[in-house]
Amino acid sequence: MELRALQYFVTVAEELHFGRAAQRLRIVQPAVSQQIARLERELGVRLLDRTSRRVRLTSAGDRVLLAARETLASAARVRVVAGEPAAALRIGVASCVTRRLDEAMTRLCDSERPTQPELIDLPVTARLDAVRDGELDLALVRGAVASTSVTVARAWSEPLHAVLVRDHPAACEPAVRLHDLDPRGLRLPVRDSDPPMYDAILAALPVAPLRPPAGDLLQVLFEVGRDPEGWTLAAAEQLGGSHSERLRQVPLDPPLTVDGHVVTSLATPESCVASYVAAFAE
Repeated sequence: MELRALQYFVTVAEELHFGRAAQRLRIVQPAVSQQIARLERELGVRLLDRTSRRVRLTSAGDRVLLAARETLASAARVRVVAGEPAAALRIGVASCVTRRLDEAMTRLCDSERPTQPELIDLPVTARLDAVRDGELDLALVRGAVASTSVTVARAWSEPLHAVLVRDHPAACEPAVRLHDLDPRGLRLPVRDSDPPMYDAILAALPVAPLRPPAGDLLQVLFEVGRDPEGWTLAAAEQLGGSHSERLRQVPLDPPLTVDGHVVTSLATPESCVASYVAAFAE
């Protein structure tokens, strides 16, 4: 029994579609079908019920899926133990450097199992896809991630701040209430730019946004900087590495927070996930 066959089976089981599984694996569909058929012959059971309209797991397939994931995780642990003293670690991040990220890089480099981190700037959705497909070892995401194709572990929490132009009446206050901010001045990026963060902000708002979202966070900050009544919400660390003479970050009263998550492959050993979480924790 080959690990490759187990990986193909797990991918088909997650997609429930041979074509999409082949795309994820970057191989032709017949090769996936051949490996699954060979695995079924080796095990002597049918793992998948296939029709022209759908693919679904059999009861035996459900049991084998759990064991296959455990086997792939064990194989990954073997590769970690046998790897080079400083293993490459591909981390998907946003295009900003924060103190948390800087400190985590130091912890990862100096840990008992040292790594050589490589930071890769990708949009959130692309980050999650890259982790799922094995192109990234882990990704950092703010806000809730609803996915069964990756492992999501909470690592930290940080406050949400109001971001205002410096001439805004509340820009010099020690804290501001959301109810005191004019909803007509609220600007948000489009949800596609960062779905988990967008949903977290939307859940915190007392009223629905009156303006349609437009552009990414950079575009939103540019628009806020031109409007005396404009404002948006951002995680405190999101803008921690930037400096703007036109914008101010003001804490909220009462405080609101957003969770930060480490996202890894389902095959990543639990011990590795725990070490990544520890590196980025409070």
